[in-house]
Amino acid sequence: MSTAKLELKEIGPYEILALIAEGGMGTVYRARHRENGELVALKVLPAAMASNPVLLQRFDQEFRAASRLVHPNIVRAIELGRHGKVPYIVMELVDGESLGQRVERLGRLPEAEAVDYIVQVAQGLYRAHQLGIIHRDVKPDNILVDGQGRAKLADLGLVKDLDADLNLTRTGRGLGTPHFMAPEQFRNAKNADVRCDIYSLGATLYMLVTGQLPFRSCSPLDAWIRKINNDLPAPRQLRSDLSSRVDWAIRRAMSADPDRRPADVREFVEDLLGQQVEEVDDQFRVVARPAEDWYVFYATLEGHLVTRKGSLAAIRRALVEGKCGPLEKVQVGFCAEGPFQPLREFAELRDLVMQPGALSLPRASQQALKQNTYTPAATDKRFAAPEPGVAEPAPPARKEIAEQAPRTETGHASGGFSEAKQGAPIVPQSAQPAAARTSISASQSPGHSPADLATWLLLLVFALVGFVVGLLLLR
Repeated sequence: MSTAKLELKEIGPYEILALIAEGGMGTVYRARHRENGELVALKVLPAAMASNPVLLQRFDQEFRAASRLVHPNIVRAIELGRHGKVPYIVMELVDGESLGQRVERLGRLPEAEAVDYIVQVAQGLYRAHQLGIIHRDVKPDNILVDGQGRAKLADLGLVKDLDADLNLTRTGRGLGTPHFMAPEQFRNAKNADVRCDIYSLGATLYMLVTGQLPFRSCSPLDAWIRKINNDLPAPRQLRSDLSSRVDWAIRRAMSADPDRRPADVREFVEDLLGQQVEEVDDQFRVVARPAEDWYVFYATLEGHLVTRKGSLAAIRRALVEGKCGPLEKVQVGFCAEGPFQPLREFAELRDLVMQPGALSLPRASQQALKQNTYTPAATDKRFAAPEPGVAEPAPPARKEIAEQAPRTETGHASGGFSEAKQGAPIVPQSAQPAAARTSISASQSPGHSPADLATWLLLLVFALVGFVVGLLLLR
């Protein structure tokens, strides 16, 4: 905190005490109310910006969004005022430092500490998303930690309010901090959704556990190209003692393909913890599973349906060793009769089937990008976020793995894992678990998109035309 000479001595009923920080959307001061002595933080819009109607609207929107978000992990907005022609926001004062300052001072943080901070911020973001508010600028410098270790998300200057009628972001304009923002946010911040905040939250955790800025020493364009190809060292490459689960959770959150990221911040927290959670009193709490025994349901190569029983550790080991066949066809439940669901529905097993995905573009397109002759949002529809209210088509259903459910007789075996005796599949169709016929999401199956195939086909046509023209010239 700076104690240098200040230009402002007072603003409204507040006495300016010190400069806290300066940013693109204002200067933040430590101040004290002259009458009641309350200590607050004042965010003041620079006089040069106070005449810009768009910036004034964005400043007002920041206050409205912050005042709606009453949550222990979000900096509270108290009042919006004016000092002459200069607007200011009175905010809760957080005595502490930002996570950016903490990493700069201490280097990388212990894994448990870093995860704890991110879970706290996720709690606040979850509330914001429930209210239709997208932050769009989550990063270590915008997360404050007080003396009790409580993390608070600050700076809603780039917030997007889905319920607001204001159009403060031009179509095709990117807003945010390049190192932490999602690749689709580069092209069009107007279409940013909750998955953009999840990407930024994952990038923030990346910096906390590695001590390195993601995509450092890159221009915005180079950063974007590396982002869409997931061209970033895995956190465990930079920190070998990092757990495989946190490494995977970060990489999944930072997937270039938005469909491969967690659907919401609650799911991201589940990825980090490896346990199902629910929100209770503004906090995420771990949900106890209904039973210690798990049941795995799958089809053998001969077509027999099998149910096996065991502890979570035994079930997970069998899945990793391939004893249950292709993982995308395996389903799990807590009762021999079902219901069963795909592995991706369970926080404890999701990491076995959900992997980060890149938005790979043909080499010619990437070369065009470097020459600034390529428009990603217009050429590759996967890059642009879907328009609000437009539903994506459902993926085609895969062939059902079986038409009958097995007769099961379970008993404990050595190692805490047992297998049902395989008998004739005579159980009626009605006894089948509905989840056994669930189609696998197209976002998990590798393959080429129509945009890629069309690009290559066009290049092939150009090559053939050039060959024919060359033959004619030789004659």
